[in-house]
Amino acid sequence: MNKLLRFLQLNFIPRSTDLGLLVLRLWLGLSLLTLHGWAKLTGFGSMAGKFPDPIGMGPTVSLGLAVFAEVVCAALLALGLLTRFAALVLIIMMGVAFLVVHGRALSGPGSGEMAYLYLAGFVTVFLAGPGAYAVDRKLGARI
Repeated sequence: MNKLLRFLQLNFIPRSTDLGLLVLRLWLGLSLLTLHGWAKLTGFGSMAGKFPDPIGMGPTVSLGLAVFAEVVCAALLALGLLTRFAALVLIIMMGVAFLVVHGRALSGPGSGEMAYLYLAGFVTVFLAGPGAYAVDRKLGARI
């Protein structure tokens, strides 16, 4: 029974928090950039007038802030460059998306489930830092 329990705990797989943070940063940053940010960047002109305006600054400004977060900050996060700043911007953006735009709905039409999941990942990176496999580390940031 003990052997089976040890096997099911998968302790034979090496543990690496730094590798885990790299995978999380790449997964979150690149998926947000390619699945959400790129479409907003390339379709900026057609989306600008009808983009949701949850902070009352106008749809074009709101779209510009979303593009900054989903393209620039997502790329920074993936690289591990200015990681905590990028994660903070993404936390704010996903917080507004989940709380205001989607009204905290986790299911049904207009669900904010995706924003909620991204938010959890960005909070994790913000609290844990970028890990050793990050450009921040090369620039002498305290990791």
